[in-house]
Amino acid sequence: MNPVRVRFAPSPTGALHIGGVRTALYNFLLARQTGGTFILRIEDTDQTRYVPGAEAYILESLAWVGIQVDEGVGVGGPHAPYRQSERKALYKPFAEQLVAKGYAYYAFDTEAELEAQRERFKAAGSSTFQYGSQTRMQMVNSLTLAPAETALRLQRGDEHVIRLNVPADETIHLHDLIRGDVQVHSSQIDDKVLMKSDGMPTYHLANVVDDHLMQISHVIRGEEWLPSAPLHVLLYRFLGWADTMPQFAHLPLLLKPDGHGKLSKRDADQMGFPIFPLDWTDPKTRELAKGFRESGYLPEALVNFLAFLGWNPGTEQELFSLDQLINAFRLERIGKAGARFDIQKAKWFNQQYLKHKPTSELTPFLKTELAARGLPIIEEKVARAVGILQERITFPHDLWTEGMFLFVAPTAYDESVAAKKWNAEAVAVIRAYQEALANQDHLSATTAKDLLEQTTQALHIGTGKILQALRLAVTGRGAGPDLMVSMEIIGREGVVARLAHALNTLTVKT
Repeated sequence: MNPVRVRFAPSPTGALHIGGVRTALYNFLLARQTGGTFILRIEDTDQTRYVPGAEAYILESLAWVGIQVDEGVGVGGPHAPYRQSERKALYKPFAEQLVAKGYAYYAFDTEAELEAQRERFKAAGSSTFQYGSQTRMQMVNSLTLAPAETALRLQRGDEHVIRLNVPADETIHLHDLIRGDVQVHSSQIDDKVLMKSDGMPTYHLANVVDDHLMQISHVIRGEEWLPSAPLHVLLYRFLGWADTMPQFAHLPLLLKPDGHGKLSKRDADQMGFPIFPLDWTDPKTRELAKGFRESGYLPEALVNFLAFLGWNPGTEQELFSLDQLINAFRLERIGKAGARFDIQKAKWFNQQYLKHKPTSELTPFLKTELAARGLPIIEEKVARAVGILQERITFPHDLWTEGMFLFVAPTAYDESVAAKKWNAEAVAVIRAYQEALANQDHLSATTAKDLLEQTTQALHIGTGKILQALRLAVTGRGAGPDLMVSMEIIGREGVVARLAHALNTLTVKT
């Protein structure tokens, strides 16, 4: 088997959609698994859609999720340059070769003439106008013009494009590694433009030429490119490269969370979740595209989540490191059906990875929050806080929202809990408990628990009856991490002061 060479070829037209990241990931996994090469190519032939900063964004996004580029933009390699705009001179000779062999032709139709044809088809109630085998002989091109007229027009620089001459009656076969045999009749394919009037190639020609010259072995891309695949098969054949044509694998669509329809930025915005790896402000629209990184997702969790959007390992295992994904990944285990984008599952993956992180990797997040509020940073206290919060958080910023009570005394109390649990029995226990704590030299979770049980037993009140009221007095909330450990972290003086404040602030409902 020849070395696997795969490419990720995004266009620098804006933020990198999560579907593009999945495509890059699958290409990367196959390359790493086989000891092959992962190539990054920037397809920027459509300069009208170019967005400044988009290329740098793509590079940063790939780096953040841990996808390393072996060859291409930012790295270099034997097939440089890797930006199609810098490869412009390469494409025209191949287009001219196709014309010379009768597989393509020059088309001189103006936009006004093309629009007139569209209107004629519309008025006749026919299907939408398609420039192809049924209509090409009614148009202004080198197939209908005399050779001398064509030559004259080219010589004087008349605006023109080069179109592919699609066979009139042929079934085009394609074997897709995910979808199996695909057959498309040539009547469904129009004579696509290969070279535009500005001298730039279209995606179709540049894509095929570059994949051939860069010796790409597998083209793994989104389902939206499947309708173009038969056209690319024709190009490989017409250019004499059929024997070295890469294998195709068209990935399933990413669907909305309800499973109906393709996932879009608008869907994500309306449902309140990101579909981009990093925050991106479009310089043209000034609109912010919310990113996973800034929302608090860990790159390794996002990669694990993305891998399962269309692929499955064939086992019950769900948590995979990148190395484990590389070992387990198989193209044949990618499904055909669309993959539902379940953001709740993405959150679950994030939770799992946070739970298993060393405390030392999470303490910086909490320190940042404390520093931003001018609060003192006591290393041991921060580490203890992370330790009891780690099992409860979905995102790193939850360390503060879930654990602020460990550093700042509550100024307000959950009214629903107070209404149910702040009663005469609770007040009696908490008052006695406060006095007992005030006489302690040191407060640990064990002494906190022992003192509480001694207090409730002395008053003949069950500990369980007042435990939520005690939590309310200490934290302001009705739920949270282990209360005794929390009190140890807060410290004896802090707990005594909080109990006193609650006793002076909360009133028993009658």
